[in-house]
Amino acid sequence: MDWIDEGIVLGVRRHGEASAILEVMTREHGRHLGLVRGGAGSRMRPILQPGNDVRVHWRARLDEHLGNYTVEGLRLRAGNFMIAAHAAYGVTHLAALCRLLPERDPHESVHDELAEILEHLNERTLAAALVARFELSLLAELGFGLDLDECAATGSRAELVYVSPKSGRAVSRTAGEPWRERMLALPSFLREDEGVLPASERIAEAFALTGFFLERHVLGPRGLAMHDARASFINAAMREDARAAS
Repeated sequence: MDWIDEGIVLGVRRHGEASAILEVMTREHGRHLGLVRGGAGSRMRPILQPGNDVRVHWRARLDEHLGNYTVEGLRLRAGNFMIAAHAAYGVTHLAALCRLLPERDPHESVHDELAEILEHLNERTLAAALVARFELSLLAELGFGLDLDECAATGSRAELVYVSPKSGRAVSRTAGEPWRERMLALPSFLREDEGVLPASERIAEAFALTGFFLERHVLGPRGLAMHDARASFINAAMREDARAAS
């Protein structure tokens, strides 16, 4: 068994004296692990860093085996993420999100969205907005997508500003006003590309929305807690954004 694919490094851990087990979000083969012989050495270490783009050639005698990777670095951007706190936390959080997907289950859209975020990760506000959208997409990939196209009560597509915490469906301003204290806010940038960066308040609302449903539908049933890197990423991105605006 063997295949060649491009992917994004999610993590790596040492294995034995000189080898490493590499975890990659590949485009066509999903989140996939493999053994890299010599991966703990100085030559491979800069390549096997989370956030880097790589080309991997996987080989194994049987499909269910761990298998071996031969790795070629394509875009080694990981070093740039150490410059800003939000970027370093962001890489860790994104990897934790990808680990919610079943191993070896193809999710091309997840790979492509992840690649887009990494291209803009050093742009604080844009990166935060893209990560919030990524969380929304991940819910859909896991089978828990939110219905944000029309009002659950009236069928209207206008002024959708709330989401019902019970149904995960959008609610219009008029229909939701009597229960606004119980509703989750729906920032408009999650529904459509507005061409401008959303305000920090809207991004915070987006993370409150996606975090609520991630914990309810994905993390809670698995007995998992949200990774600490998520809160650290949000706090760092919003804090730095506030400094830039002052």
